[in-house]
Amino acid sequence: MSYGIPSAEPSAQVPVCPRHPDRPSYVRCQRCGRPACPDCQRAAAVGFQCVDCVNETQRATPEVRTVYGGAVATGKPLVTFGIIAACVVVYALQMLIPGDWVYKQFAYNNYFAAPQFGAFEPWRMITSAFLHSPDSLLHILLNMYTLWIFGQALEPILGRLRFLALYLISAFGGSVGYLLLNPLLVPGQGLVGLVGASGAIFGLFGAMLLVQRQRGGDTRQLWVLIAINGVIGFLIPHIAWQAHLGGLITGGLCAAVLAYAPRGRRRGLIQAMGLAGVFALLIAVTWVRVSL
Repeated sequence: MSYGIPSAEPSAQVPVCPRHPDRPSYVRCQRCGRPACPDCQRAAAVGFQCVDCVNETQRATPEVRTVYGGAVATGKPLVTFGIIAACVVVYALQMLIPGDWVYKQFAYNNYFAAPQFGAFEPWRMITSAFLHSPDSLLHILLNMYTLWIFGQALEPILGRLRFLALYLISAFGGSVGYLLLNPLLVPGQGLVGLVGASGAIFGLFGAMLLVQRQRGGDTRQLWVLIAINGVIGFLIPHIAWQAHLGGLITGGLCAAVLAYAPRGRRRGLIQAMGLAGVFALLIAVTWVRVSL
């Protein structure tokens, strides 16, 4: 009687990560049960989930938006602090670099917007908002304090990207106001440059005024603040009230676009097109003015 040699039991199959088949993975996703290698594991409330399940959950979860459609950003108003930091750095460069090099490169004067003068440099209409008078520390301190106050109020409501667009377009609008209400070039008068964030900050005034009104809030204090700052522009010499007015109107227009855009899936697109329309209008007004 012969006896056969018993065959060995087949070894259990080693689990591998679906995304990386060459990697043994003994940790399984708490949701789908599939193996997940360390690169594909994401910490969950209990255990781990695979990256595919995490991505699927994120796609299925509605994105939280602000009341005006911007992405909700928790924490500090980074755009506001970023603008303040940029202004402070530029101010320091103005103090450290000998001569008026920074001023001459980035300040705005109507001369630089008119092609007929041979110095068509329209980007100065925005860069000038990041400069401040090196002879007056109070100039930058007041502007940055006001930006800090209004930025903390508007940036969380609008969203970071929309707030940044509002600020930059308002800065441009301030320069356009200066262009419209001043001669292009006065014969015999030196080039007096426009510097300061006041035009953009007045844009924040206009935006806050419209937002408060649209939400049913009290706007009396804002009107008083705008009136006081407006009068100061006429009483103190070398203050460009024209830029204040241009920024105020531009900020109100931008805020109207953001606040009154119809809700829905295309709200962001409508807001972007509206802001682009305001910017295009400012460009058109500038071109007509310098072409006359």
